[in-house]
Amino acid sequence: MSRTALRICPLCEATCGLTLTIEGTRVTHARGDRDDVFSQGFICPKGASFGAVDSDPDRLRTPLVRRDGELREATWEEAFDAVAAGIRPVVERHGPNSVGVVLGNPNVHTMAGALYPTVLLAGLGTRSIFTASTVDQMPKHVSSGLLFGDANAIPVPDLDRTDHLLLIGANPLESNGSLCTAPDFPGKLKALKARGGTLVVIDPRRTRTAKLADRHIAVRPGTDALLLAAMAQVLYEEGLVDPTPHVQGIEELAGELREFTPEAVAEACDVEAGVIRTLARELAAAPTAAVYGRIGSCTVPHGTLASWLVDVLNILTGNLDRPGGALFPQAATDKTPRPAGPGRGFALGRWHSRVSRHPEAKGELPLSALAEEIDTATEEGEPVRALIAVAANPVLSAPDGDRLDKALDSLDFMVSVDPYLNETSRHADVVLPPPPPSQSPHHDFAFNTLAVRNQVRYTRPAIPLEPGRMAETEILARLILAVTGMHGADPAAVDDMVIDQTLGKAVKEPHSPVHGGDPRELAGRLTGDTGPERRLDLMLRLGPYGDGFGVRPDGLSLEKLLAHPHGIDLGPLEPRLPQPLKTRSGRVELLPGPIADDLPRLRAALAERPEGLVLVGRRHLRSNNSWMHNVPALTGGSNRCTLQIHPEDAERLGVQNAEPVRVKGAGGEVTVTAEVTDAVRRGVVSMPHGWGHDRPGTRLSHASTDPGVNVNQLLDGRLLDPLSGNAVLNGVPVEVAPGAAPESPAVTEKLTALT
Repeated sequence: MSRTALRICPLCEATCGLTLTIEGTRVTHARGDRDDVFSQGFICPKGASFGAVDSDPDRLRTPLVRRDGELREATWEEAFDAVAAGIRPVVERHGPNSVGVVLGNPNVHTMAGALYPTVLLAGLGTRSIFTASTVDQMPKHVSSGLLFGDANAIPVPDLDRTDHLLLIGANPLESNGSLCTAPDFPGKLKALKARGGTLVVIDPRRTRTAKLADRHIAVRPGTDALLLAAMAQVLYEEGLVDPTPHVQGIEELAGELREFTPEAVAEACDVEAGVIRTLARELAAAPTAAVYGRIGSCTVPHGTLASWLVDVLNILTGNLDRPGGALFPQAATDKTPRPAGPGRGFALGRWHSRVSRHPEAKGELPLSALAEEIDTATEEGEPVRALIAVAANPVLSAPDGDRLDKALDSLDFMVSVDPYLNETSRHADVVLPPPPPSQSPHHDFAFNTLAVRNQVRYTRPAIPLEPGRMAETEILARLILAVTGMHGADPAAVDDMVIDQTLGKAVKEPHSPVHGGDPRELAGRLTGDTGPERRLDLMLRLGPYGDGFGVRPDGLSLEKLLAHPHGIDLGPLEPRLPQPLKTRSGRVELLPGPIADDLPRLRAALAERPEGLVLVGRRHLRSNNSWMHNVPALTGGSNRCTLQIHPEDAERLGVQNAEPVRVKGAGGEVTVTAEVTDAVRRGVVSMPHGWGHDRPGTRLSHASTDPGVNVNQLLDGRLLDPLSGNAVLNGVPVEVAPGAAPESPAVTEKLTALT
């Protein structure tokens, strides 16, 4: 007998609602939930493959513990005993910074990944923190922190109401959107055009998104900040500045941008000056407009400046914080809104990495520096001797995976929370596997803060936890206890501690709805079957739409949310300034000091011209970094690891379509199959991220049959955006030459068949 259950999809940032068909304890089908208040039935190939992802036979079902050099199945008790015995001595002997923590992208796709890592980091007290953010979006966090005083205050384009949308370094028809949570992003772009709006795409590749655009600008990779600066300069020069209120630094910025004229940047960007002026004029003339930049403009040498300039353009045209422009979402689990006014601001470089002295950003060190923090001795501080990796595969996602691969082998101890034995977790002494997503609850804490419409949804597990499994929330709670000297305590104590601390602060805050209340009495009124549900109830009740524990009877609570299984619509985005600002001035600080100090480096880039080819990445609709390639339904066809190269460059270099080529960068050399196409501009080659599943000791049976190559091996980790510590992954010089036969003939066979 089959049944259906609702589940929010955890496989990308669009967070679409799914209706699952379940036979016994197996998901046999997934379709879009037509009644979902946010996604309204939209589904992409990843969501449609939910069942295949969920039931992948290579998913680990029991913990693994290394004994006599081999990872062997163990009980949960044995696994956590090993964790406590492995981590605590390192902390006690060498200090907390000798334990590194790596958090991967999937953490933001689970409730456990949102609720527990901050507690883990606080309990350990380590500053050796590395996440996927510094190979992705950290420049946006830093620019938002400097502009608005809050690194998580990221405005998103009002896709449903804008008249003019300019995308730079973004390909939402493939990614489904990022730092902009929008189910059916393709449909929203088509609706924009249908209502007479304009879509402009700036990208060195003619992506699926670019093909939909009214105007596609094939900019030279890595020059995004120059192009955006020139557009801002035109706004000043031609009297088109009509800024958003609550902003300081308008006049000062004019002087800083004076040199970045369209004529000055045209050659570096390879975009005609007249085109740049047109882009600026059209942006200013549109009734409403939004500029949106993503990973292509973040993972470049001036990533923070490019991210800052995206918001500068929105501010100078008056489109920040107005309907149809770029607005700040208000998530249901946000903290109780405080009155507008000055805040603590945002600081960079509060500490530095031990080896290369990279400044921290948002409490993190560059992921690119992880290997050297492990394998390099210095007189200052202890190296990283133990590592906790939670849903992270930095051997593939960080630059120079070969060096990191060797460094991980030298650790005293490593624990990995991961459902797979992959390129990174194979080094662990203990592997703690979470259950498949059908057996886990879901609420999007992070992505609702980036959603293009305010809403709230929660789904309980669609399938009961399988015998022998442990909930991911309990795994992380027990991990916290094991590494902080409380091994063996009740894991519920972690949730109780967080609840007590949160309520203890809330009753002391004058603007809180529970000001003056009794924390214990309030805690006793929380509902939910589990600690994580009680924490969700707490956040909903104290949040901007919450019932305030009875203060607002019509407000949100977990009980009310459970009564609405398809979610609750909270309305379109609304203007919120100055309330979200936490700058010391209480205003948008348009020209913060670190930005002004970095502008001379951008001026120097006016004279830079790349010699030879430069590399850019690319996304595919059926991939999400390195963690989808073991699902047959999501690989094959057009989702393949190839080097895209323009026909003229291919002819000049003697490269043939579907033949092997050697690609060499500062970090190493790979051999990959060529894909000759005019979808990339001249002088540019493109490879996808997340491949290279050919290392021994993994258990990825499908991915290893067609492993592809690791594009990040072409990088040595030295190229970083200095403000954010973000790795430079785009606009990287490479050498390309015809090469020997690739290791995976399957790719060549597919390409030959297609051509």
